[in-house]
Amino acid sequence: MIKQQTSAHLVALFTVLVWGTTFIATKVLLNDFSPVEILVYRFLIGYVAMLLCKPRILPFRHLKEELLYAGAGASGLVLYYLLENVALTYTLAANVSVIVSVAPLFTALFSRLIWREERFHLTFLLGFLLAFFGIAWISFSGRGVSLNPVGDLLCVLAGVAWGIYSVLCRKISDLGHPTVLTTRRTFFYGILLMIPCGWLMDFRWGLERFQSWTNVGNYLFLGLLASAVCFITWNWSVGVLGAVRVSVYIYLIPVVTVITAAVVLQEPVSVSTVGGTLLALAGLVLSEWKPKQQKEGELIL
Repeated sequence: MIKQQTSAHLVALFTVLVWGTTFIATKVLLNDFSPVEILVYRFLIGYVAMLLCKPRILPFRHLKEELLYAGAGASGLVLYYLLENVALTYTLAANVSVIVSVAPLFTALFSRLIWREERFHLTFLLGFLLAFFGIAWISFSGRGVSLNPVGDLLCVLAGVAWGIYSVLCRKISDLGHPTVLTTRRTFFYGILLMIPCGWLMDFRWGLERFQSWTNVGNYLFLGLLASAVCFITWNWSVGVLGAVRVSVYIYLIPVVTVITAAVVLQEPVSVSTVGGTLLALAGLVLSEWKPKQQKEGELIL
């Protein structure tokens, strides 16, 4: 059991390391593709990859199960990414990276209030605050705070959407099906729900844009690794550790993005980057730590 939990922590860490670098690939693709087009293409590639990897079809058993898959697809694939991408058109990227990092807090609240499980401890809240300030220090250093009510609200809603996705994934893992099959079913509903979004946001196929090997390479990275592989690894980790414990790894995504930008885009690393990174790491550790003397029923709600 301990070995499996250790593996789950390592897998969750690997997942956020990959997700933290997707900013670079998405930024390159935005030169030729709209946000909704990137969304549709990356998850289509991910779905096909999982289908080829495991052609077995997950049987339809109950409407309740299908609603779980549909809810996960709507919240984690459609709402989260669309809200985040649209928010970028209204507010600063720094605001997005900070505000979306509230997702672990919403995950903890939903897990406790809806499913009545995964107790919300004081160390989790303290770790959240520490990581939040660390991410804010990184994001706003030298740029200041620029508030935009519409964009910032969309960021909060994106965090809410990811919180819902995380708790639904925990319930899906309890069904006992292979993670590849359940993730693929979630992708199916997510892609299905992207169709009306694409229609409203002027989606076009424009396959001639795939003549660029740069675009192909970035889509393979986003579709195969960041979508197919990482959603499977994330969902498996949620099944082993729980939605709340895994969600705190989200604190590392802005940190990874900054480091990747420094390496790939040659952006300078400042004192605030180092200090904010240390605070985010400390927040992650504190959120995962549960004092032995803490009473089993002690909650912060």
